[in-house]
Amino acid sequence: MRTKSYHKRKVNVITLGCSKNLVDSEHLMGELSALGYDVKHERDDEEQDIVIINTCGFIESAKEESIQTILQFAEAKNKGWIEKLYVTGCLSERYKDDLKKEIPEVDAFFGTRDLPNVLKQLKTDYQKELTGERLLTTPSHYAYLKISEGCDRPCSFCAIPLMRGNHISVPIETLVEQAQKLADRGVKELLLIAQDLTYYGLDLYKKRRLAELLEALSKVNGIEWIKLHYLFPSGFPEDVLYVVRDNPKVCKYLDMPIQHINNEMLKNMKRGITREKTTELIYKIREIIPDVALRTSIMVGFPGETDEQFQELMDWLKEIKFDRLGVFTYSHEENTAAYLMKDNVPKKVKKQRADAVMRQQEKISFELNQNKIGKIFKTIIDRKEGEYWIGRTEYDSPDIDNEVLIKYDKLKTGEFYNVKILDAEEFDLYGEIVN
Repeated sequence: MRTKSYHKRKVNVITLGCSKNLVDSEHLMGELSALGYDVKHERDDEEQDIVIINTCGFIESAKEESIQTILQFAEAKNKGWIEKLYVTGCLSERYKDDLKKEIPEVDAFFGTRDLPNVLKQLKTDYQKELTGERLLTTPSHYAYLKISEGCDRPCSFCAIPLMRGNHISVPIETLVEQAQKLADRGVKELLLIAQDLTYYGLDLYKKRRLAELLEALSKVNGIEWIKLHYLFPSGFPEDVLYVVRDNPKVCKYLDMPIQHINNEMLKNMKRGITREKTTELIYKIREIIPDVALRTSIMVGFPGETDEQFQELMDWLKEIKFDRLGVFTYSHEENTAAYLMKDNVPKKVKKQRADAVMRQQEKISFELNQNKIGKIFKTIIDRKEGEYWIGRTEYDSPDIDNEVLIKYDKLKTGEFYNVKILDAEEFDLYGEIVN
C-alpha cells in the first residue's frame, strides 16, 4: 500500500471523447497546477496519487470506453497504486447515480460544469482569478478555443443537451483575452469548437455574432490561422462566408455536419433542413469561397433507414464530393426523441453502410488530392516521424484530416513553409520546401 507523504501531489488527468472535453481537461489541469499540484495529462510514469477521468457519453462505443477506463483505475486503486479516483465529464453527468452504485471505488463523480466542486473535493479553493488558466495538451503552436457550451438544437438522436445543457456563449472580449494568452505562449493556430458555432451570440447578444467574433480574434497578435469546426447547416449565417473569403487569417475550411440527405431521414432526425436547402447552401458556399475545403459528418443506420434512402445519400455524396468526411453509425440513446423509434437497422448493416461510405470517400479524396500535385501551399509543421516532417495546409485540421509529408534536413515545428506537392495518396500528400 502507498504510504502518505508530503511530496507534491501527483495528478493524472485522463481525457476521453472530443476536443471539447480536452479543453475542459486543460482548464482543470491549469487551475490545479496553479494551486500547487504536479498535474499531467495521461502521464506515463507510475507515480500518481490522484486520477481524474474526464469521460465521454456521446454514443455506445464512447460509453464503453469510458466505463472500461474507470474500471481499470478502480482496480489500480484496489491494489493501492493510487489513493483517489474521481470521474467527471459527460458520462458522469448522465449516469452519475448508476455509476455510484456499480463502481463504489470512485471517490466522487462530477458533471460537465462542476469545476469548482472538483477543486473543492481536492481541498483547494476555486479562485476566479485563475479562470482561463490552461495546461495545453496539444503541440504548443495550436490550441482549441471553445466559444460556447451546451446546445439548443433539437436533433432527435443526440444526447449532448442532456449532458452539456443549454447553449451558453462565451463573451467576445473573454475569448479575445483567452486567444491573446494562448498567442503569448506561442500558439499560432486557433481551432474554434462548440456544439454549434453558428449559434454563437444568440443568447448573449440576441443575434448571431460568429462573423464579428472571427474579426476580433483575427486581430490578436501572433494568431495566423483560425479554423471553424461544427457549423450547423440550418440557419447558417451567410456573413461568416465573406469573413472566411476575405480575412487572410481565417482558413478556407468549414466543418459542417450534414448527417443525412434524405428528407424523411432529416425530418425524423429533427435537423430543421431539407435536401434542397442543404444542396443550395453548399453551392452557395462554393460560389462565395471557390477554394473552400468542406468537411462533414454522416450518420448511417438511423431508425427506419432503407436501402433506397442510404443509396440516395451515397449518390448525393458522390455528386457533392466533400473534401473531408467522417461517418458513424447510429447509437440508440435513452431519453432522446429517437429512442422512442425502433432501432431496426441491424448492427451488421450499419457497419456495412459506414464502410461503403468511407470506401467511396477514399476514391473522392484521392481524386481531389491528385489535383493538388504541382501546387504550392502554406504549410505548418506539426512534428517529425522517421525521415519525414509532418505538416498541414490551411485546408486540414490536426488528427482528422490530410497531412503533408516532407523530407528535409531541418525544419521547425510550429513554423510555416511553402510546400510544393509532388505526389498524393488518399489521405496523404508528399511535398518539398520551396522558397
